[in-house]
Amino acid sequence: MTYFQFQDPWMFLLLAIIPLLIYRTLKNRPATLHFSSLDSLKVLHSKRMDFLAATPLILRCLAIALLVTALARPQEGRKSTEILSAGVDILLAIDTSGSMQAMDFEKNNQPVDRLTVVKDVVSEFIDSREFDRMGMVVFGNEAFTQCPLTLDHDILHSFLKKLKIGVAGDSTAIGSAIGISVKRLKDLESKSKVIILLTDGRNNAGNITPLQAAEIAKTFDIKIYTVGVGTHGEAPFPMNTPFGRKMLMQKVEMDEDSLKKIAEQTGGRYFRATDSDSLKQIYAQIDSLEKSEVKWIDHSEYRELFPLFLIPALLLVLAETVLAQTRLRRVP
Repeated sequence: MTYFQFQDPWMFLLLAIIPLLIYRTLKNRPATLHFSSLDSLKVLHSKRMDFLAATPLILRCLAIALLVTALARPQEGRKSTEILSAGVDILLAIDTSGSMQAMDFEKNNQPVDRLTVVKDVVSEFIDSREFDRMGMVVFGNEAFTQCPLTLDHDILHSFLKKLKIGVAGDSTAIGSAIGISVKRLKDLESKSKVIILLTDGRNNAGNITPLQAAEIAKTFDIKIYTVGVGTHGEAPFPMNTPFGRKMLMQKVEMDEDSLKKIAEQTGGRYFRATDSDSLKQIYAQIDSLEKSEVKWIDHSEYRELFPLFLIPALLLVLAETVLAQTRLRRVP
């Protein structure tokens, strides 16, 4: 990361000299000369002559401004961070099945589907884990890695923004999602390996059950936090009807017992989010539970830029002195 800074910015207080200098110069103008003819005065008094008369003062003020800038020590540098210890490796397993289109969450006081709110909350969570490697698995009928583990969170954000309901099918393969996540984490040497599994349904697809997958995760010392999203009872779903697109209430089916067992089996915790605020609080709580102690060293290299201001300032002083003693010399 490159940067520009002034090492001693307080030196700019010296710029107050400039208005004082201008005031003193104007106040102490030399006495008026008397001419025997007004024709001579008209020839001497012109805009060009006024500018030439003010040139030494202008040069002096510019020189002072450049000298003060040089004294403030402008610096241009490059800063880099070397991480000495790894943080937590986190895989975000996100349900994109058809049931995620339920409109029981709100954003800006407007009803939105569950995935829209999930993407906003997960995005904030990613930003809070600056030094942790993070990846993303999405699941529906099947599960696949949307983004491998990375420290480049900008890439992870871009994948998250493109996430759509139904991208992996309309069913819910929770066991497969855990299995794929474990495969990504199992061989890594890190202080802590975590899966945050978010779903709004029950396992009804895939070749492995959630509890079997959780047992494998436990073998590799992988902790799973499970998050169930959605209201209790019924939720509004957008449906195409002969009378256009309508909101119809449908029963919500979530296997909370399995989600609790998955979390307990791996040393994690189960959470239930019924609205946007509770979902934010859940990810904030997980963030506090999985804090990593990351050590790093900042390397800074910089070069002084004051010669770029000091040399022109000295040249201006020299020019002002020469002109004041030659072409712009004042009559006593």
